[in-house]
Amino acid sequence: MADHHLSATSIHTVWDRTLPPVLRVRPGDSVTLDTLDASDGGVARRVVAGELPAPATLDALIRADAAPARDGPRGHPLTGPVFVEGAQPGDALKIDILDVRPAAWGWTACRPNGIGLLDAALAEEGLQPYMHFWDLRVDTHADFLPGIRLPLAPFPGVIGLAPGADGPHPTAPPRQVGGNMDIRQLVAGATLYLPVEVPGALLSVGDLHAAQGDGELSGTGIEMAGQITLRVGVEKDVGLTTPEFVTPTHGGSSSRWHATTGHDPDLMTAARTALRALLRRLTARGLSLEQAYVLSSACVDLKISQVVDAPNYTVSAFLPLDIFVDG
Repeated sequence: MADHHLSATSIHTVWDRTLPPVLRVRPGDSVTLDTLDASDGGVARRVVAGELPAPATLDALIRADAAPARDGPRGHPLTGPVFVEGAQPGDALKIDILDVRPAAWGWTACRPNGIGLLDAALAEEGLQPYMHFWDLRVDTHADFLPGIRLPLAPFPGVIGLAPGADGPHPTAPPRQVGGNMDIRQLVAGATLYLPVEVPGALLSVGDLHAAQGDGELSGTGIEMAGQITLRVGVEKDVGLTTPEFVTPTHGGSSSRWHATTGHDPDLMTAARTALRALLRRLTARGLSLEQAYVLSSACVDLKISQVVDAPNYTVSAFLPLDIFVDG
């Protein structure tokens, strides 16, 4: 067994089986990968250009992370690919997540007509582009506003293998070989199993989040650069057809929750109804619409409460009340 390290200079922005591996490892080896944030440094470049105001406590850190824009297709910046010796189509790649370390700062954003669950609807209510910067220099938590503090639980938003089909493929949709799954339970201590479709598996990772609610409701979690350490193994001919994982957590750890619900034959409509009701709860606490939306994306969990009571599905949106440290 050996330990390896990949810097954030080994970046690609599409999935493609023809990409040459930047590292070869054996089963049982560990690899530490440095990663860039989902904007590929674009947020830091906008701060430097004066397009985004950053808090004085973070301004110097953000500016230090600015990097030249990358040529080529726009997608998540992924570190890799890593070739795993012995991995062949039909096998499963076993990935033990040993550690996920945040950078010093992160961001969460919303904008009208973006990819968030309520972007179009909230645009009619006056939603404005908004970005919140988080100070991540405390390992355990990050403050949102005075009296609102979120626990950190860092994980990789994107972790996957090269698809067997000819590429290139965009990084945004998750696939049967993983990718942009945004599963916040893939924290340190979890084990992920991915179907191998190409020789060597070609593993890549990126888009780390310091925290996120189930749903990533505004389209972003707490986006950050960072570092992740994995140990890889190969399970032969197991017939895996979709990602599976074992995790030490089901998600949030609040002692109390406030849940709102939505009921509709369409799951997305039910989810939007539940989130709208929760946003009203947050704005009643004095948050702006934009603040309520990005806070929900960072910590609110959408759950399917039932799918059998025809004709309506029920979706519940759970707000962890422990984030309100002043009661």
